Amino acid sequence: MTKTRARVLRPNRGQMEFRASDLESLLPEGHRARLVWAYVERQDLSRFYAGIRAVDGGVGRSAIAPEILLALWLYATLDGVGSARAVSRLLESHDAYRWLCGGVQVNHHTLSDFRKDQGEGLDELLSVSIASLMAAGVVKLKQVAQDGMRVRASAGAGSFRRKEKLEGYLEAARAEVARLKAEVEADPAQAERAREAARLRAAKEREARLEKALARLPEIEAIKLRQGKNPDQARASMTDAEATVMKMGDGGFRPAYNPQLASDADSLVIVGVEVTTVGSDQGQMVPMIEQVTARCGQLPEAWLVDGGYVGHEQIEQASQSTVVYGPVPQPKDKAVDPHQAKAGDSEAVAAWRQRMGTDEAKVIYKRRAATAECVNAHSRNRGLQQFRVRGLAKVKCVMLIFALAHNLMRMVSLAPELLGVGTGASAVPGIGV
Repeated sequence: MTKTRARVLRPNRGQMEFRASDLESLLPEGHRARLVWAYVERQDLSRFYAGIRAVDGGVGRSAIAPEILLALWLYATLDGVGSARAVSRLLESHDAYRWLCGGVQVNHHTLSDFRKDQGEGLDELLSVSIASLMAAGVVKLKQVAQDGMRVRASAGAGSFRRKEKLEGYLEAARAEVARLKAEVEADPAQAERAREAARLRAAKEREARLEKALARLPEIEAIKLRQGKNPDQARASMTDAEATVMKMGDGGFRPAYNPQLASDADSLVIVGVEVTTVGSDQGQMVPMIEQVTARCGQLPEAWLVDGGYVGHEQIEQASQSTVVYGPVPQPKDKAVDPHQAKAGDSEAVAAWRQRMGTDEAKVIYKRRAATAECVNAHSRNRGLQQFRVRGLAKVKCVMLIFALAHNLMRMVSLAPELLGVGTGASAVPGIGV
């Protein structure tokens, strides 16, 4: 009996296919990229346009619309992509990124320059987004929670050097710059001159980084003194002078920055963003309260912080503007009631101690973790594990984009009418907070 062979259809991936489609058909209605674009096109980007030199009737290549670059970074942030090169690669293969570009060619240099050069514009957009949510009744500032989250810097632990080493490296870098300058001026060959010019630029950048590292050493020495340590052990990074070695959540020590976020407890909207170069949260409460008040035009009713913020001086200053809720340190003597005022307490500190002993304060304080830790967790899930940029100013720009992206998703959930869409996040898969 002969065995019959099954007849099946097998894939033929070498077969040519021609399909007619437009970019608009790539994404379904309610896609996250469409929501990002709906947000961007409703913003006043005049500050972003101010630096564009190409004008109608003039010469030169047309600039890429700021709407495209802003939308790409917002969507990439929500997508957990933080590298300009990674975004550039996605522009070739990912439908959402292609749709946002709309056929405009964008490279990673343009993306990177936009992110690092638009700090003031991004900060203004954050204020506008908060104002619109306040006008819609979403943000009320009844309770605001602040927390820091140490994020790994784009610098290796091996890049930190003491003063003597940095001075030696700087002297060698200056000598190299002088040598390359002489070679560039003396070499008549254009091709070789271009290569030498590239080497000269690299040498100048290294010289500038070393100068920044040496300039930062006095600040690090002062921190060492305050900590009771030997200031001679102070070290600064040769690649990112503003990065600081901090104790991380896992107990290890690594170069990092300490971003500070303030969030409205009722809406989980970020209302304040700052970045510090110290690993401690001490001293960061009052500056953030001042920023939120200026940004929102309104004093927060209550301010929730953890134990890292509750220095007496900070409480005294903050209590002039708001009611502070933070844990009272436990005394060594267990028989002492920590919530009773002490002899040396100021009026504000004594009121804080007594307040934190009440059941009402304990209920209010529980909202701190539910707010601040939740916002921090969403940032981590969106890729905020390590910065891909160097320097405090660039890191601040990254954090502003994270805040804008986060608030955009809160807007979709709580006030979709501000985007011109008639549904909240619950009706559109994958666009929650």
